[in-house]
Amino acid sequence: MRFLILSSKFIEKYMERDYPLEKVRNIGIIAHIDAGKTTTTERVLFYTGVSHKIGEVHDGETTTDWMEQERERGITITSAAVTCFWTPTYSDPKDKSKKHRFNIIDTPGHIDFTVEVKRSLRVLDGAVVVFDGVAGVEPQSETNWRYADEAKVPRICFVNKLDRTGASFEHSYKTILDRLTKKAVRMQIPIGLEEKHEGVIDLLNLKAFYFEGEMGNKVIEKEIPDEMKEEALKYHHELIEKIVEQDDEVMNSYLEGNIPDMPTLKKLLRKGVIANEIFPVYAGSALKNKGVQLVLDGVVDYLPSPLDIPPIGGTDPNKNDEPILRHASDEEPFSALAFKVATDPFVGQLIFFRVYSGTLNSGSYIYNPRTRNKERIGRILRMHANDREEMKKVFAGEIAAAVGLKDTITSDTICDEEHPIELDRIIFPEPVIQLRIEPKTKADQEKMGMALNRLAQEDPTFRVSTDQETGETIIAGMGELHLEIIVDRMKREFTVEANVGKPQVAYRETITGNSDAEGKYIKQSGGRGNYGHVKIKVKPMTRLTKEEEEKLPKNTKRANGFEFINTIKGGAIPQEYIAPCEKGFKEGLDRGVLAGFKMVNVSVELWDGSFHEVDSNEMAFKIAASMAIQDACKRARPVILEPMMKVEVVTPEKFMGDVTGNLSSKRGLIEGMEDRGMNKALTAVVPLSEMFGYMTGLRSMTEGRASFTMEFLRYDIVPNNVADTIIAARK
Repeated sequence: MRFLILSSKFIEKYMERDYPLEKVRNIGIIAHIDAGKTTTTERVLFYTGVSHKIGEVHDGETTTDWMEQERERGITITSAAVTCFWTPTYSDPKDKSKKHRFNIIDTPGHIDFTVEVKRSLRVLDGAVVVFDGVAGVEPQSETNWRYADEAKVPRICFVNKLDRTGASFEHSYKTILDRLTKKAVRMQIPIGLEEKHEGVIDLLNLKAFYFEGEMGNKVIEKEIPDEMKEEALKYHHELIEKIVEQDDEVMNSYLEGNIPDMPTLKKLLRKGVIANEIFPVYAGSALKNKGVQLVLDGVVDYLPSPLDIPPIGGTDPNKNDEPILRHASDEEPFSALAFKVATDPFVGQLIFFRVYSGTLNSGSYIYNPRTRNKERIGRILRMHANDREEMKKVFAGEIAAAVGLKDTITSDTICDEEHPIELDRIIFPEPVIQLRIEPKTKADQEKMGMALNRLAQEDPTFRVSTDQETGETIIAGMGELHLEIIVDRMKREFTVEANVGKPQVAYRETITGNSDAEGKYIKQSGGRGNYGHVKIKVKPMTRLTKEEEEKLPKNTKRANGFEFINTIKGGAIPQEYIAPCEKGFKEGLDRGVLAGFKMVNVSVELWDGSFHEVDSNEMAFKIAASMAIQDACKRARPVILEPMMKVEVVTPEKFMGDVTGNLSSKRGLIEGMEDRGMNKALTAVVPLSEMFGYMTGLRSMTEGRASFTMEFLRYDIVPNNVADTIIAARK
């Protein structure tokens, strides 16, 4: 494992807050695969003084991509946390009061590891979204943008790779407007493109910036080239108009001909960015060391500190889940969210957490509302990718890792026992692909169970289950690459050798109609018997917005494609048997009625039943509930669902006919086509079951010149002829 060389000023063990909250930025760098995200992060670490050498992805020498598999494949698999410090280029570098702390998370771009982006965005205050200057917005950019919208994370955009052949800042900017948001605005335009890319023009200050010296570390300000002045002025006015819209008074003054001064413009632009009303777009080339420092200035100037974001909301587990708020302050009770579990070969299990309020000392106890238990924090570490620095105390607004927590998992809240709070959990997508796995030897068997359990703790989109009929172990994940990496990690990190089956689609079942049923479990066997009796109604679960879900009545619970409505009146079923009934419904839905696949999007209403004073017990009601829901679903027009993938193929134009014909033969629906440099980019929706081994076929069809990306889109009903084949195969 390679360690960063950190100067002594970074190795201080702080007991007091070393940086005021307004000078802290918790940011993520997110992008589609191959947009240059990790390369951008490497430049950030170099310019901020954390690393004294720039590591390149193509050399396998990057700081944040430290796993063996990441370096071999040249992709990011796990998000890495790095702390660094930055003084804006327009400030005196010796002025300590202008220095800001950045806690940066470099996230993966590959769709199979999208969970890393989702959970990182949940704990970040802002993000830099990197785009490929040739391709513009790509499918994973859209998914990441949607996740950021859900998390209400302010963003600045960086159009990278403008030195590449076919690069076009205007094309990339237009794709942002068309596919992501109309609120994007040019902050800069490039000076030259492709091999003539020399620098950028700042449209707010109307100055040109060039990057000279070692690795472009000297930012040189000059006047705008004459041939670009007219274009720069045009976009300058567009930017000013967007900014003044943030304040009615300033806008009225502007309409009367008064241009606001620079501090007012920057203040209003910051206000617009934090409110997600403006998304500034920067330009440059990280690989050619152009533009990255000005993006860092933008992070300081426009992205929020922990003080600028609204207080975090949660519920009080001691007061019937009453809503409560925590503000970003060291004086408030301690609250934090565990957003990642990782296994470190030197210190064991690490729990990454974001502190929302209060402070935490190493060696102290925390409370976990999910388990209702206390745990002791052994050590607190600040991470620099795979290097770490021990701390005695963490403060509000910081990101750190804890050692010593045995019973804490991703999405858990850790807090002060005297003032408990449960923060909203992170919702993760369901796995869409699975395969069977078995240990090669008896010795591997025990190790495999431990390894899979540890990997499932780290990654909430990786699931392990056992086939009840065959006893085989089944692992499920987000894609073929995801499961390939899991098996590879098992081999390298846990020395487990395993035989792996072919990937299979994770089908689901659901209902399309309404029905009712009654479940009775009555058993007499000398002495106390068993008696459970329930009456239920089932129907398809309707989709609700987050706001609508928050307004649901207290007798309705929703989670993971299951809705439970309790309308029992007059104690027909005593309160202590309601939870076992709910558990029975969930267990009944785990095995579908058509082909045994898990059932989803089912709403069940428990409206009546009966009990026996002596014979009724929790187990009897759980069994009765499971029987009832199986019976009801059989009569509610059940169907099989299959995962549909959003596929983008980039191919030379002469192969377009072959590619579209091939996708259509795979039950694919072609949705759109556009020019992408010298190539054509085609988007389609295709069933996952038809996409196994697609890369091999695509290469032979296009002389190896086409590429494709694929991401999960939704579940759709399987056509009848395909459903019959699936059911027959399961019999």
